[in-house]
Formats: sequence, C-alpha cells, structure tokens
Amino acid sequence: MNTLWRPRVLGAWQVPATGPVILAVNHAHNIDGPMLMGTAPRPVHFLIKKEAFIGPLNPFLTGIGQLKVDRSTADRAAVTNALGVLENGGVLGIFPEGTRGGGDFSSIRAGLAYFAVRSGAPIVPVAVLGSERGGRLIPALPPLRSRFDIVFGEPFEPGDGSGRRTRTALDEATVRIQERLTAHLENAKRLSGR
Repeated sequence: MNTLWRPRVLGAWQVPATGPVILAVNHAHNIDGPMLMGTAPRPVHFLIKKEAFIGPLNPFLTGIGQLKVDRSTADRAAVTNALGVLENGGVLGIFPEGTRGGGDFSSIRAGLAYFAVRSGAPIVPVAVLGSERGGRLIPALPPLRSRFDIVFGEPFEPGDGSGRRTRTALDEATVRIQERLTAHLENAKRLSGR
C-alpha cells in the first residue's frame, strides 16, 4: 500500500494490542479492505463475499486468513468462522453496511451487533478516507500516490450491559453502533482535514 499510495494512519494506538476486537470499517471502494489490512496494527480477518474467491485470489485470500461468506443466505459456516477468530483473540474486520456504498454508515446491518454482543469483543470504528474517486491511469482504482487517511476510533461495547441477545437487544445495539460509527466518521473527516 505504501508503494502505490500514501496512507496516513491516525489513532492506531486505540486498537487493543491483544484480545478479540472488531474493526467496523466504512466501505466506499474495493480498495478499503486491502488498505486497512496493509495498515492495521494487527492482522485482520475480513468477511468477504464468496464471489471474490475466484481463480488465483481463492488461495491467496484463504492463505491470509480471510473468511468467505455467502451473502445470499444465512451462512452458518461464515458465522462460526468469524466467531472462531474472536474466540481465539483475533481481529475481525466487518463492513457494517454489508456492501460498497456511500461509505457513510447510513445503513448498517445487524451482523456487527450480533458478533459484538455474542463475543463480548469491543468495536473499534475505522474510517478509510481517500478512496472516493478513480484515477486517470486505472479508473477502477484511486489515483496512484494519492493520500489515504485511515482513522481508528475509540473502542466501545455496543451492548446495554445486560448480556441479553434477544432481537430487541440486537436492534438497540445496532442503533448505538450506527450513532458511534457516524460520529466517528465526522470526527475522522475533521482530524484528517477532508
């Protein structure tokens, strides 16, 4: 990442050095996941759509510990594998919006709340800024040598402290998560001058 672009990492010290943690990342471009993997202070295991595991990417993604998920169904194997990462004290990366979009956390899914409440792992909000526009040389990628800002926020627990895992508790946690992620994105833009 450092040879093709100019990433600037802010707040990496906020990622717990040990133990399970979930990185909740905005997602505006395909480069956001690789950019985070290349700059995070700890190895990250992302839930990635199964369609990406094709050809030579399949053994590569599997080899670096990425998790295949079938988004067309409730993929129990992906859920089990993701919880396994957290149970083993690893870092799980999640795009809470479920797919690329505006990258503004305006519509998040309940999966993030489920993993956090179920595992007890704190969530660290992450804003990847700078991937919004394509380059002239390769339109599908941001301009080469352009600056990226990867801003890590303060870890938080989304649950209400009751330990409940009911649908209502997860819905309430999702609302709290969305508020924290949106606030972090605004703060990240201020910090980075974007």
